[in-house]
Amino acid sequence: MVPSPRQDELGHDDLRYDDPWYDVLASGWGEPTGPGVAEPAVPSMRREAAEEPSLAAADVYVEVQRSAAFQEVRSRYRRFVVPAVTVFFLWYVAYVVTATTAPGLMARPVAGAVNVAMVAGLGQFLTTFLLTWAYARHARLRRDRLALELRWDTQELTRSARGGVS
Repeated sequence: MVPSPRQDELGHDDLRYDDPWYDVLASGWGEPTGPGVAEPAVPSMRREAAEEPSLAAADVYVEVQRSAAFQEVRSRYRRFVVPAVTVFFLWYVAYVVTATTAPGLMARPVAGAVNVAMVAGLGQFLTTFLLTWAYARHARLRRDRLALELRWDTQELTRSARGGVS
């Protein structure tokens, strides 16, 4: 992501970042956590210039991986994905096992020519779409902003490790 200078109609130079998340977060995209609900604090990766000597670019990523901010993003990811995948997998296995071991149950009509197997099969598709929506919403509300800040901090640290060259 390299900023490219741009001039407006009045001749002022400003920076335009070629980053899809830059405009999204600047526009206030995302749903608020609600009135009176504070966003949990996550430690920043930023460090003061005099605090530590500059790191090599490869060491920056190791430092980021060990940081509390990165661990928080990964923890939020796992807290959603592990239960969601477990529930979805169990639902899928239950459908397949029921279809193979209880064909009489699956053949029962629900309405006209629609039977239990067709309803459960369509339920699989519905569950997939609901899980996709829930994952995208969770990512947008719980992880995207933190991951963006972490990525920005990582790029700043990497830039300083390279001597200020992007």
